[in-house]
Amino acid sequence: MQLFEESDAHPEALGGERIAVLGYGSQGRAHALNLRDSGYEVAVGLRPEGKTWARAENDGFAVRTFEQATEGAGLIAFLTPDMVQARIYENILPRIRENATILFAHGFNIHYARITPREDLDVVLIAPKGPGDLVRRQYEAGRGVPCLMAVHRDVTGRAQARALAYANGLGGTRGGVLTTTFAEETETDLFGEQAVLCGGLSELIVRGFETLVEAGYQPEVAYFECMHEVKLIVDLLHEGGLAKMHEFVSETAKYGDLTSGPKVVDDHTQERMRSVLGEIQDGTFAQNWVSEYESGLPEYNRLLQEDLNSRIEQVGAQLRGRMAWLKE
Repeated sequence: MQLFEESDAHPEALGGERIAVLGYGSQGRAHALNLRDSGYEVAVGLRPEGKTWARAENDGFAVRTFEQATEGAGLIAFLTPDMVQARIYENILPRIRENATILFAHGFNIHYARITPREDLDVVLIAPKGPGDLVRRQYEAGRGVPCLMAVHRDVTGRAQARALAYANGLGGTRGGVLTTTFAEETETDLFGEQAVLCGGLSELIVRGFETLVEAGYQPEVAYFECMHEVKLIVDLLHEGGLAKMHEFVSETAKYGDLTSGPKVVDDHTQERMRSVLGEIQDGTFAQNWVSEYESGLPEYNRLLQEDLNSRIEQVGAQLRGRMAWLKE
C-alpha cells in the first residue's frame, strides 16, 4: 500500500492549467467548487438542456457545453454517469489538446474498454471514498475525504503528479490518497455496491421485514426493527468498526449477533458473492448493463418500480412522515 498526504502533493503540477469538470451532479459540483476554492481555474461542461446548468451558474461558474469546456483544458474530469461517458468522449475528442490529462472518478469505462483513450493522453483516476456532499462539507471544514488514485497511462511523465495535485485540490490529501489500479477500483466498487452496500444490505432488510410480517407481526414494528434502526448500527460500524458496534450494543444483541449472524449469512452466501464477483471480473455484468441501457432500460425500470411499490416502502413512507427530524 502506498499512501500520499498533503506534503506529497505539488499543486504547481496543474499550475496555470484550466480544469474542465464535465458533469455537475453530486461529485461534479463538489469537485468544481473545491478545485475553484483551491485556486484552480475551473470550467464546467454540461448538456445545454441539462437540469444542473442553472445550479452551476448560481454557484458562480460560467457554464459551457462539453465541447466548449474541453477546448484548451489541461485536465478533463469525467464526472457524468458511466453510461454517457463514451459518447461524450467521442464528441469532445477533437477538442482535447495534445498531452492533456483525462481523469475519471470511477474506472468503469476505461476498465471495460468502452473508452479507448487517444495515445497521447495521460489517463488517471481520483475516486473520493464518499458522496459529493461529504467531499464538499469536509473540505469546507478544513478536512478531507480519502481518495483512491490510479494511473492507467503516463505519456508525459507527469500523470501521477497531476492526479495528486487534483486530489489535493479536492482536499483528498488531508484524508490520504491510496494508490490502486483501474481494475481494482472498478471491480471492488461494483462488488461492494452489488453484494454489500446496496444490493446485499437492502435485500437483507427487505427479507427480514417480510419474515416478521409473514409471521404475524405488525408491519410498522417490523419496519422499525429491520429498516429504521439500521442507521444506528451503520453509524457505529462507520465510526469504529466491529469493536465500536460491540461496545455500544447490549450483551444480548452481541450474543445474538455472534450466534445467529452466521446462520443467515453463511458459506453459501459467500459462494454466491463469489459468483457476483466473477461476473464483474469477466465483464458479464458490464455487458448486461450496457445492453440494458442501450435497449431503453425496460428490466431496470421494472425492477426499480417493484422496489418502490413494495410493502416496506409503503409502510416506511407513512412512518417517516411522522419523523420531522428526518427532514432537517
